[in-house]
Amino acid sequence: MTAIALTIAGSDSGGGAGIQADLKTFSAQGSYGASVLTAITAQNTSAVTAVLALPPAIVRAQIEAVFDDLAVGAVKIGMLGDPQVIRVVAEGLRGRDLPVVLDPVMVAKSGDRLLAADAIAALRDELLPLATVLTPNIPEAAELLDQPAATDIATREVQGQLLRALGPSWVLMKGGHAPGATCTDLLLGPARLDLTAPRRATRNTHGTGCTLSAAIAAGLAQGQSVPEAVTRAHRYLQGAIAAADRLQVGSGHGPVHHFHQFWGDTA
Repeated sequence: MTAIALTIAGSDSGGGAGIQADLKTFSAQGSYGASVLTAITAQNTSAVTAVLALPPAIVRAQIEAVFDDLAVGAVKIGMLGDPQVIRVVAEGLRGRDLPVVLDPVMVAKSGDRLLAADAIAALRDELLPLATVLTPNIPEAAELLDQPAATDIATREVQGQLLRALGPSWVLMKGGHAPGATCTDLLLGPARLDLTAPRRATRNTHGTGCTLSAAIAAGLAQGQSVPEAVTRAHRYLQGAIAAADRLQVGSGHGPVHHFHQFWGDTA
């Protein structure tokens, strides 16, 4: 059987994040990618200039069309935008026996908000209980819990366990927003796994969260365990960040190099 991963997310017209990053990641990690579009954004490496949320009915129709025909092995959820779309996605996934990776996208790399404030409660109540893996960064974890942002690793672990209590089987507390020369992600679940990497001196980090969560979903679609999928995804993302400066894309926060293993500077 072909490993199939489905992304439910928004479109990034600049190609570095969202649906575009997810499909690139699925391909780079050896899974076939399907997609359900939730929103269209006009954005580049510097800013998000417009957002159009798609009608819930078309989001529902896309979900039904994919599952009616494709043997989906895992789902990655990214930008959802508003409470109505969140509820439609929850309805479309509830009762399906497959792993779900939830990236609670709230703010773009440019600082522009991608999730309405009134949608946070819906995300917490409707989708966290369906998540196999939740992948918040430090600000997202704080917003989901309505707490101050964690300033140390001990607080991040506490917040991660509080998020697990809301439903996800595993929580990957990402450390990209923490200070220091080393970045540590905490995978919290039936076991704890610390994933560390040196912090790279690059501004080309657009789409890192999308890429990481999509890579996890690609691994789960292939039958990997959560620790295996997260470990491989972490290694893949670090390679994509390390190679990001080989790309010359835009004048702001450029994308990571999703195909760093396959082509280089001039391909």
